[in-house]
Amino acid sequence: MIVRPVRSADLPALIDLARSTGAGLTTLPANEERLAHRVGWAEKAFRGEAERADADYLFVLEDDDGRVLGISAVAGAVGLREPWYNYRVGLTVSASQELNVHRQIPTLFLANDLTGNSELCSLFLHADHRTGLNGRLLSKARFMFIAEFPELFGEKIFAEMRGVSDADGRSPFWESLGRHFFKMEFSQADYLTGVGNKAFIAELMPKFPLYTCFLSEEARNVIGRVHPDTEPALAMLKAEGFSYQGYVDIFDAGPAIECETSKIRAVRDSLPLVLAVGTPGEDATPFVIHNRKREDCRITAAPARMAAGTLVVDPQTARRLQLSPGAQVRAVPLSAKPLAN
Repeated sequence: MIVRPVRSADLPALIDLARSTGAGLTTLPANEERLAHRVGWAEKAFRGEAERADADYLFVLEDDDGRVLGISAVAGAVGLREPWYNYRVGLTVSASQELNVHRQIPTLFLANDLTGNSELCSLFLHADHRTGLNGRLLSKARFMFIAEFPELFGEKIFAEMRGVSDADGRSPFWESLGRHFFKMEFSQADYLTGVGNKAFIAELMPKFPLYTCFLSEEARNVIGRVHPDTEPALAMLKAEGFSYQGYVDIFDAGPAIECETSKIRAVRDSLPLVLAVGTPGEDATPFVIHNRKREDCRITAAPARMAAGTLVVDPQTARRLQLSPGAQVRAVPLSAKPLAN
């Protein structure tokens, strides 16, 4: 398996992936025109022809037969072209000594605080291939690209995690809050934001703080929680240094988790090394390996061994990276363990 930049020829495969995601993956709508537009911008971004506000680094996971099995992306910056909304979970305290009443009430404030940061988004792997190293490669490949080209991204990276919804796509948070203002199904609102129609959020969303005590108990209980299918991705990002800082999605209340770019484990611990081809050995450690290219970027995960400033990999791994011995690579262990020089 390798991760590489998306190409226009991948569009049919992306449409098939988008149709299988279900509700909650806002940035991958099953809309051919929108996806074609996004792929076009991604190609510009990898060529260096897009400003950070417009840059969308869209990657695909490809097997050795050339089949596209997954997708992941990093947005250069959010909110610089149109407002980016989250709820910030706060606290309102009401007290009366005379009545001996002291109440602490969680409150939701509509905020644009994440504006200008880079976003991890659009992570999806076909259900038939969620085995082995595939999921971790697809997610962590983005960190290798960020480590190699840090100037393309913000000082902070965040990811909006999919919130709780049932098998029918019903979101308890949406049913208790959003539906009253938008008068549409959660899936429709989710789709509209995915195809770029976000004006209705500013037009219809209440601007004043919302007291969570007015929401249903079911809605209150899902604020800041992720969909069960998203728990592995959440755990993976937490191991890389991401944490929840009180921001949630305005539709399903899924958490936004964040980390300073330079403090992401895979970014911080990755090293430039010289590629050597041989036998890594039985004690080899799985590494994420990047060929250090931008438009022709190729990233894979494979057992490897460090030796005197080189990274020893097997011939198949070198072929996947399209590199010869002596070429430069950037690498980091797949697991969250410090890498020594």
